[in-house]
Amino acid sequence: MTTHKETLEFQAEVNQLLKLMIHSLYSNKEIFLRELISNASDACDKLRFEALGDDALFEGDSDLSVEVDFDAEAGTLTVRDNGIGMSRDEVIANIGTIAKSGTREFFERLSGDQAKDAKLIGQFGVGFYSAFIVAERVTLTTRRAGMGPEHGVRWDSDGTGAYTLETIEVPERGTEIVLHLREEERQDLLNAWRLRSIVTKYSDHVPLPIRMRKQGEDGKPGDEWETVNKASALWQRPKSEITDEEYTAFYKHVGHDFGDPLAWTHNRVEGRLEYTSLLYVPAKAPFDLWDRDHPHGVKLYVQRVFIMDDAEQLMPRYLRFVRGVIDSNDLPLNVSREILQGNRIIDQMRSGSVKKVLGLLEDLAEKEPEKYQAFWDEFGRVLKEGPGEDFANREQIAKLLRFASTHTDEETQNVSLAEYIARMPEGQDKIYYITADSFLAAKNSPHLELLRKKGIEVLLLGDRVDEWLTAHLQEFDGKSLVSAAKGDLDLGDIESEDERKSQEETEKAAEGLVGRIKTALGERVDDVRVSHRLTSSPACIVLGEHDMALYMQQLLKQAGHEVPTTKPVLEINPGHPMLTRLEGESDDTRFAEWSALLLDQAVLAEGGQLEDPAGFVVRLNQLMLALAG
Repeated sequence: MTTHKETLEFQAEVNQLLKLMIHSLYSNKEIFLRELISNASDACDKLRFEALGDDALFEGDSDLSVEVDFDAEAGTLTVRDNGIGMSRDEVIANIGTIAKSGTREFFERLSGDQAKDAKLIGQFGVGFYSAFIVAERVTLTTRRAGMGPEHGVRWDSDGTGAYTLETIEVPERGTEIVLHLREEERQDLLNAWRLRSIVTKYSDHVPLPIRMRKQGEDGKPGDEWETVNKASALWQRPKSEITDEEYTAFYKHVGHDFGDPLAWTHNRVEGRLEYTSLLYVPAKAPFDLWDRDHPHGVKLYVQRVFIMDDAEQLMPRYLRFVRGVIDSNDLPLNVSREILQGNRIIDQMRSGSVKKVLGLLEDLAEKEPEKYQAFWDEFGRVLKEGPGEDFANREQIAKLLRFASTHTDEETQNVSLAEYIARMPEGQDKIYYITADSFLAAKNSPHLELLRKKGIEVLLLGDRVDEWLTAHLQEFDGKSLVSAAKGDLDLGDIESEDERKSQEETEKAAEGLVGRIKTALGERVDDVRVSHRLTSSPACIVLGEHDMALYMQQLLKQAGHEVPTTKPVLEINPGHPMLTRLEGESDDTRFAEWSALLLDQAVLAEGGQLEDPAGFVVRLNQLMLALAG
């Protein structure tokens, strides 16, 4: 047959990753074998699923397994499987590039410290590329199931920037990866006992056989093969028979994660609907956490047969960090993604699994608050998407939310809504919050001045998802959530009758000033009024109760979205020296300029963007010159 061989360059990110791994002081080198076995197991799972619709893909061999072999004299370690295999295009797509949305974030987090960066590699889950931790050269031979022997592909690289790709004849389907080990790695890895211990440690519960050659009397591998792992579906075993170490090892397989899980929940549901779920909450957030379109982390099995990876129908997007498996006895083996849409059984399994995950988080929050805080620091912003996506569980999700607040004025989000309510003074019937582009912007907002003076706690919401959250979570435990920066600030019974009368007198005394400023600003504002919020600042911008925050409007505009134009209300503090000085200004032109400057400052403080920044600078310079003169 005619062969076609070419040399191709790695994608830039792959090249950078390979250099980092090859030269890093990797503290846990043996992890490469777990990654290669996990990939081989996935390939077998995918073949079993595709063969449900086309039995010919088995090519007469449905006994799926992974083989680990070595040759001490040649210095090679081999991992092979008889799974789905890859075509030439798939090899280029899967190995020549890193198809992960988190790649850029991964490289941005590299510190330059080899030990720290090496640990980060493990958390990233680099899969195939981990082979270069111990190998000076890697050769991959593969053929996709259903294609002829002449469509085999050989991939070869030393990890220094390029790889060769050759079309060859491969009689059997599947993938074989040969690692040409570095000299210093051979003594450690090229012996049967060491390899078996690694397989037992990391891949014992891969639900298909992992085979190695039996050792002869001389201690050398023979021609017979034996299974070295339990090869059983861990999730189908009774919980009482599974150790924490086994749960952790299975998580590392199913989650492709280097670290231990934070917590897990293992449940068997029986009755009209029968299914088993084993769901994990990771300890660390993956790099693609903020890609909402990235596939989820839950695998679907039917009667222990793998059906699909990352089944988005099984877990809502706000729980996209959950990893694990769900095994159903009630779905047909030939189920497809299309059949899953709107399927009653899937809906019930999803509902039950979501409640189990939320219940697990509730237990953590109640019994292990430090561990829950660690979870919140990693995944809190994702969980905040929940009330807008999952109406049925909105109250349960709300109990799990954590915020920063004026109670401590610290950025750590550790205040629950229940704790806020427990600290509310007598007469307060609302939960006050403020949203801003950052924690500091929220903490220093002029809208909080009166509330701080009265000792009323305010939740400081500085995450961009918080606008979405507050739009969908409008009450908790019978208390309304109210923005301190939108609409009228009604303090209810917290405010005395004398304070209300004093406010009315201030408003009446400032009617002339308010009218002049409103005339000067014209169409730029919806209204001008005396502020009830301010005690030390001259002015602030107030939006309508249902208006979007200015910083969010600006973000959407920058992203190319159409945003409805809204005019703000300017609230002024007549007792401030600046307003006193402004009231005494007789020159109408200068009064108009200073009024515009007051509005611009309030817009900037709110996180908005000025329509005429140059005009703002001119007015500011004029004011400074006038004061200097």
